[in-house]
Amino acid sequence: MWPEPEYTDITDLRGPLIVVRGTSGVGWDEFARIRLDSGEERSGLVLEVDRDLAVVQVFEGTDAMTRHDARVAFSGGPLRIPVGDGWLGRVCDGRGEPRDGGPPVFGATDAPVGGAPLNPTRRSPPAEPVLTGISAIDALTTLVRGQKIAIFSAPGLPHLELAAQIGAQASAGGEPFCVVFAAMGLTHADAATVRDSLEERSAAGELALLLNLADDPVIERVLTPRLALTIAENLAFAGGRHVLVVLADMTSYCEALREVSVARGEIPARRAYPGYLYSDLASLYERCGRIHGTAGSVTVLPVLTMPAGDMTHPVPDLTGYITEGQIVLAPDVGVHPPVDVLSSLSRLMRAAVTPAHMDLAAQILAALARARQARELAELVGASALSESDQGFIAFEQGFRDRLLAQRLDENRPLEETFDRAWRALSTLPRRELTMVTPAELDAHLPGNDRGGT
Repeated sequence: MWPEPEYTDITDLRGPLIVVRGTSGVGWDEFARIRLDSGEERSGLVLEVDRDLAVVQVFEGTDAMTRHDARVAFSGGPLRIPVGDGWLGRVCDGRGEPRDGGPPVFGATDAPVGGAPLNPTRRSPPAEPVLTGISAIDALTTLVRGQKIAIFSAPGLPHLELAAQIGAQASAGGEPFCVVFAAMGLTHADAATVRDSLEERSAAGELALLLNLADDPVIERVLTPRLALTIAENLAFAGGRHVLVVLADMTSYCEALREVSVARGEIPARRAYPGYLYSDLASLYERCGRIHGTAGSVTVLPVLTMPAGDMTHPVPDLTGYITEGQIVLAPDVGVHPPVDVLSSLSRLMRAAVTPAHMDLAAQILAALARARQARELAELVGASALSESDQGFIAFEQGFRDRLLAQRLDENRPLEETFDRAWRALSTLPRRELTMVTPAELDAHLPGNDRGGT
């Protein structure tokens, strides 16, 4: 049954937007349904209200729609979706409609897609790790439950494959855990790769997968991450799970936001993105965290490509201001995953790991920084002119890359194996150079000669 009244006076169609005249009592962010004379039904949200005019963004787009064959009805409230365990094990599109041939997702309750503001006094600080099974991340840029940390990638690098591997392998040390994976703007081939990578986790009922494809209406991408976060918040704070939300690729999301902004005739800011891009991204990334008195947490992992590898581009630049660290992928690393360790950082890592782990990570980073200095010096004076110490650090860097960093796409390493590989990489350096770890740790892991053993 359609709510009354229905409005038929549509004055303009602009891309994914329609302008409805003669409205009364309509509010911003209100959910709308559009019915065409053909019987087709579409849905949308109110973007703007000015006296009796309402601007509605149509999720399915306005293709094949005219000003004379549509009727619009408003719900009187924001868009809400069913929430609960029914999302686990399902594959849906960017609007939550099934892609797996199953029935629509139902839930015992529903929640607004825009989310509800969280009282800052109820927040608990992020703590304890989310283990990914990927050595470069677990050892040096540890994810923390309740954290927001981004993956920055240059074009052409396997950022989507890495995101899928994290989604397939991540865990919370035996505590209830699930993943909400929202993919935006994917080709059909990439979507099939993501589904295959996450099939086992989906079959286990530990995954909700939202796939927005490149040929889907672009406006759908504006909704997809909000849908994912609404699902995750219920699974975490009502269901008591630790939830990892992977948002890939946020650059596609921002381009969709830019397209809507252009259609609305807004004054553009940097590189034609809307001036509210920062606050819009913050409204998504800040929906992570932990709450006093609840067992669950929401950890947000946005993945984004940097056009031309430019970290000053508005999307990575603003993301870096909001998130609590970044994992940077670079083309010159030479192995999978191509993590540029010295450019990566997890600002909350100290809250989730032991002091010994923190010291080990600091020692590896210090040694890699020294190796980079040695390579730069070798370009000036030649490798043969380097000191024995500098040559040793360059050899360590190669060993680190081969023993710790390089990892197969289907390889899930326990944390103990990651630590063992890290110590074996450090064993090539003289003990006197390992000043960031305690003598007790050196005795425990590198007994023997001056080089710390083999």
